[in-house]
Amino acid sequence: MDVLNFIVNEILSKPALLIGIMALIGLVAMRKAASEILSGTLKTILGFIILIGGAGIVVGALTPLGTMVQVGFHLHGVVPTNEAIVALAQKAFGPQTAIIMALGFVANLVLARFTPAKYVFLTGHHLFFMATVLAVVLGAAGITGVHGVILGAIMLGTIATVMPALVQPFMRKVNGDAGFALGHFNSLGYIVASYVGKVVGKGSKTTEDIRVPDRVGFLRDNLVMTTLVMIIVYVGLVLLAGPKSVEAAAGGGNYVMYAFTQGLTFGAGVAVILLGVRMIIAEIVPAFAGIAERIVPKAMPALDCPTTFPYAPNAVVIGFISSLIGGIVGLLLVGPIGLALIIPGMVPHFFDGGTAGVFGNATGGRRGAVAGAFVNGLLITFLPALMLGFLGTLGLANTTFGDSDFAWVGIVVGYFSMTGIVGAYAFVVALCAVLMVVASVVTIRMNRGVASEPAAPVAPAAQAA
Repeated sequence: MDVLNFIVNEILSKPALLIGIMALIGLVAMRKAASEILSGTLKTILGFIILIGGAGIVVGALTPLGTMVQVGFHLHGVVPTNEAIVALAQKAFGPQTAIIMALGFVANLVLARFTPAKYVFLTGHHLFFMATVLAVVLGAAGITGVHGVILGAIMLGTIATVMPALVQPFMRKVNGDAGFALGHFNSLGYIVASYVGKVVGKGSKTTEDIRVPDRVGFLRDNLVMTTLVMIIVYVGLVLLAGPKSVEAAAGGGNYVMYAFTQGLTFGAGVAVILLGVRMIIAEIVPAFAGIAERIVPKAMPALDCPTTFPYAPNAVVIGFISSLIGGIVGLLLVGPIGLALIIPGMVPHFFDGGTAGVFGNATGGRRGAVAGAFVNGLLITFLPALMLGFLGTLGLANTTFGDSDFAWVGIVVGYFSMTGIVGAYAFVVALCAVLMVVASVVTIRMNRGVASEPAAPVAPAAQAA
């Protein structure tokens, strides 16, 4: 058990090490020189550490924004924060979570090896979060021990294989077959955003072709545009919420200048994320060819959602704001229909909403980015509210899981687990079989289309990044 805990807690739960190991295996399988193996492995790890560091800067800048909303507008309810709910869950479900995660990753590798859906899910912290969801909802239904671990591992391995496969047809429109898939458990939100974009966005121009007059030509720089928009958001919100909303965080300083600085910090965090993304893609895609050739034929790495940001930076900002508006609208609706108030979490709305904007833009341009991300905001409000009833005593906490896949998996598995162990086994096996068939069919059809049609061109923003 100590060895398993070490593997899960010190390796699998750390995305940088997990993806570094995958790069190492791929480079060794390709029989690269020792210097190339060392260089490629270290650059991959460093790229992820840079990405995580940038995400940390963004999360730190977004936290006061959420406080402004709650304190300034006197809102009280449940705030979706994956890290918080996972930390609470570990007190009761730590061992089960660790085993589910380890065995679930093995199941993902097996399914990728022997089915058409050849996606290896490398976003380690999301594997950990999903393992926690499964441990909690199964435990709340009274299914623990060996049965809980087996059911959880089967479900985790299947979801980690299926969701990248279902998103991939739309991911191709985003990155033009760049050699990696999306491994992020808000996949339902991205699929819905893509379909919404397709419905509403016919004839709509891409967000990346927004015309900027020559006198403000500096706004053509995506990073400058992002930073300025976020400064306006921060300063505007703090003026509405009042100085007390950031009194503690500002440490006695001027509240407007504090908000201005947080907007700048947000922009710096995005710049760091994009740097990390460039390093990861440059190293992991070629290295993964070794795994694809020798271990899991034709395997494709499924990576975290910020890897989509360079392809449509304007869509990220538009998606964040649109998703947040969707979350606010959802907040006004969940109370009257008898659900818990879900306070918009800035972190999920930025990462999930921004990515939903990228997908909505890929299928429906500007209108698709706005509408797709808005619907995503509704999803990550209503689904977490519906999930609270399946979390047992954790459902009474002031936080919950913030991404759509955590919610729908928790709701579905939690509901059918109430039928008992036999019913849970029957349902999980049947559901996983159906999901794998659907994912395999989608993959086969997409591959046939790839063989007969040229890949979508990579967006200029991605090339520039």
